[in-house]
Amino acid sequence: MQAFATLMDTLAYTGSTLAKRRLMADYFLKTPDPERGYALAALTGELSFPLAKPAFLRDLVTERVDPVLLQMSRDYVGDMAETIALIWPSHATGAATPPLAEVVDVLGQGDKALLRERITHWLDTLDANGRWALLKLITGALRIGVSARLAKTALADAYGKDVDDIEQLWHSVEPPYTVLFDWLEGKIGKPNITRTARFLPMMLSHPIEEEELAALDLADYQVELKWDGIRVQLVKNGALVAVYSRTGDDISASFPDIAEAAQHIIEEEFVLDGELLAKQNGEVASFNALQQRLNRKTVTPAMLKDSPAHIRLYDMLVDDGQDIRALPLRERRAHLEAWHARHASPSVDLSAIIETPTQSQLASIRHDARYTPQNGVEGLMIKKLDSPYIAGRPRGHWFKWKRNTLTLDCVLLYAQRGSGKRSSYYSDYTFGVWEGEKLVPIGKAYSGFTDEELIKLDKWIRANTSNRFGPVREVKHELVLEIEFDSIAPSNRHKSGLAMRFPRVHRVRWDKPAAEADTLENAKKLSA
Repeated sequence: MQAFATLMDTLAYTGSTLAKRRLMADYFLKTPDPERGYALAALTGELSFPLAKPAFLRDLVTERVDPVLLQMSRDYVGDMAETIALIWPSHATGAATPPLAEVVDVLGQGDKALLRERITHWLDTLDANGRWALLKLITGALRIGVSARLAKTALADAYGKDVDDIEQLWHSVEPPYTVLFDWLEGKIGKPNITRTARFLPMMLSHPIEEEELAALDLADYQVELKWDGIRVQLVKNGALVAVYSRTGDDISASFPDIAEAAQHIIEEEFVLDGELLAKQNGEVASFNALQQRLNRKTVTPAMLKDSPAHIRLYDMLVDDGQDIRALPLRERRAHLEAWHARHASPSVDLSAIIETPTQSQLASIRHDARYTPQNGVEGLMIKKLDSPYIAGRPRGHWFKWKRNTLTLDCVLLYAQRGSGKRSSYYSDYTFGVWEGEKLVPIGKAYSGFTDEELIKLDKWIRANTSNRFGPVREVKHELVLEIEFDSIAPSNRHKSGLAMRFPRVHRVRWDKPAAEADTLENAKKLSA
């Protein structure tokens, strides 16, 4: 456990992606089974402990610490795991620190009394950094700047393997991944994955500018609309069906209507690539409608009825058990069209190809995607017809030409401390726009600013706090943030009646008076 805690702490304070990869690769090479396997599972978000909830931990710590002091400390530190790790009045037990495998085993058991006794013992045994790592492991919110893909890439670095091979095996192995490590170390051959609904690493695109697009011979490319949903794979192997996100997360539970539709298709195995959308009244709905179904373990009948899921297919990777990724796009498209002709479904359709496009036509479509938008369209995809399906983001094959982003000048209303290495700074911002003489919250942003800007913003927030609500500070309504976002749509779930897509701080308008910030009326015009 101590080696894992050291790895977590070092990763949290390492900014370089390459340096993070080296740290993880070194850990995997030096750490024995099953410790390294459970660490890999934690880093990739594959561990879940249903009984050890945040409320359980709060109850545990208030047996040792005054609850008022705990809450005041939490408000100051900004992160509950870090607060408990620092405030826990440990007793020197002289016991050895627990192995990570023991921790995972106990946390996975359904005995609350045992859980309470063991976690208390571990918190007494570990130092502050070990306690922090333990609590992060329990809650699952590591927040150390490591994605599942990055951890798998580090694993590939350590053993000289292709990360795409690891991705293909990923859903056929389970923590602590002993079989996976045996293969990586050359002890066994590549594991057999023929009976799994396996995820295949996705092919991604590069942004393109108008000048670059003008240099392309469009006769060599397939052009289609870029839809504003989430990229997914629909995978079927025998009775096994799964819907995967672009990062390989199984999201089937959130979209049972899609999985159920695929169950009735007779082919032994297929893998389809497409865009997951929500529909309302037979039309593609805004991303906000789809977002309400994401990350839900159960979906209500009302959601299934009001916002049925739909996949708009782009590509085919496996057809009736045959891997066709090496074929050029034009041939894979023929496979996809033939598959769709055999299996028409109200839950699935094909992304339409724009026939014999011209440069001016594409510019017009992109313009209309912003100013007279068809629901769900955010630009264009331009794909080379002779491209094989290559995992990752290969250059010169696929391009995306998205509509221009939008901006609004908003007034900073509230700020909250971040997590991890940002837990000492006010880095989470709620902002609003004017509705008459009052400000209405319209969104939140956590990114877009530099480290230097963050330090300056944090200093301003501390000096201009007007009220406090637990960990949240209300500030004087004087600072304007220029917020950049991809789109904005009507929403009944938000006080302003609007929901922003990917808001981030474009720049801090230190020069602009708050009275000159945008209005709710202006924001609504952008959603029209």
